[in-house]
Amino acid sequence: MIDIGGITLTDGGVNEVLNETGVRFETDDAVLQRLFDAAEGKCGRNIRMFGGRKVLVEGGGYEKAWLETQPMGGGMYAKRDLTAALNNQLIFIDGQRADGRMPGSLQCMPDGTVEPQYNKLQGFCFPEHALDVWYLTGRDPAYLDALADCLRRFDEYLQRTRDSDGDGLLESWCVYDTGEDNALRYGKAPVYWTEDAPPVNADTVPMASMDVTSYSYACRETLRQISLLRGNAADAETWRVKACETAALLKKGLWDERRSACYDRDRTGRVIDVLCHNNLRCMYWGSFSQEMADRFVSEHLLNENEFLTPLPLPSVAVNDPMFRNIPANNWSGQCEGLTYQRAIPALERYGYEKTVTYLGHRLLDTVVRNGYLFTQQYDPFTGAASRVGMYSHDVTAADADEPVQDAYGPTVLACLEYISHIWGVELKRDEVWFSAGKGMPYTYEQRFGEKTYGIVSDGRGAELFFGRKRICRVTCGCRIICDRNGEILRSVGIED
Repeated sequence: MIDIGGITLTDGGVNEVLNETGVRFETDDAVLQRLFDAAEGKCGRNIRMFGGRKVLVEGGGYEKAWLETQPMGGGMYAKRDLTAALNNQLIFIDGQRADGRMPGSLQCMPDGTVEPQYNKLQGFCFPEHALDVWYLTGRDPAYLDALADCLRRFDEYLQRTRDSDGDGLLESWCVYDTGEDNALRYGKAPVYWTEDAPPVNADTVPMASMDVTSYSYACRETLRQISLLRGNAADAETWRVKACETAALLKKGLWDERRSACYDRDRTGRVIDVLCHNNLRCMYWGSFSQEMADRFVSEHLLNENEFLTPLPLPSVAVNDPMFRNIPANNWSGQCEGLTYQRAIPALERYGYEKTVTYLGHRLLDTVVRNGYLFTQQYDPFTGAASRVGMYSHDVTAADADEPVQDAYGPTVLACLEYISHIWGVELKRDEVWFSAGKGMPYTYEQRFGEKTYGIVSDGRGAELFFGRKRICRVTCGCRIICDRNGEILRSVGIED
């Protein structure tokens, strides 16, 4: 039993009142309504029991909980199920090894036991979302302490083990350390790696990695925020300095000033000359400065010859010699649902709300054109869904034999999140975000315990509500940010 802010958690459950969360979205746009309803239904298919705890797995054939997806997935699913949201954080905190290493994935075995797996780092979409969930679950000091201890120990583990050459840049030692399945840029690197010393016979790894270095940055920045929440300004300053040091090392070692992007380096220090979307991942973790983010977005992300393809966000710039439009599970080129999911916090962190709206429309339109099929990958030129399963490596065999993939969690949640960030409500820590998108009449209501937050729009103007209290009326195309008492703090444009 865990007691979080007076909310008693037994077997991973949140008290009944607070767990009355849910979203209601009704629109005159029949296509968008069908998409929303399909996404809600298919997301619910991915609920599983892990050792007596209700969790949200990745779905689409992926039955485990991965560190690169499921804490973020749980955090985004909190608006629908707070129990699953919390458990998607707790299972990783509980699975941390004594030496600080976090499990890259967790698997529920046939007997109901949960197996932590330490054979890859597997991304790190955890710190920000775990702290978001703290705000939603009663702000209990015990949870905050457990999260802080977890992040501190994982950062120490990374610093202790993943800097084999002592240059301060942290390293990826296998393909799944960054979750880039079958990516050609990894060369002959092992897929998995269980040791705490790097491979010695691989051609690319140990790789000085913008991702793994950013894992440390995210730990340190979140620890700074936690220190402030605890009222410890001295600790907050210590973590701020450490985070800044990590960001400075990233820029010095991997940022190419001439080309306005980061590039990883192989085991010999040679630049791995592949312009990849991982720069957007750095923005997700916050390790880029505003200037670095602005340059990457303006010169590359919004470049039609690179990442702004008919369906944007390929994994590798389409004009890069290493780009491959492979429809099987492969991070060498096609657009990934997980990238669309991460792009929302990545771009909003740096003030690109209008870009989020643009990407949201592109993704939603693409899912509709593919018959409401939520797959892992899409062709960046045609938008066609790659209808093959997760284990496909040989394209010819995959096209012929693999089942159609659907209900892939990151794509489903990305669609639901873009809807809420364009036409809906977000509870973001101490704030409430009301996004009044253009286009059609709609009603959006977020229930959270006994409170409701709503928008009623005719497509041109929208009225915002706390319960039955009308806050204001706004012209569509903007986001209004309020505090939890309904006082307006600021506004930002989300559409031109």
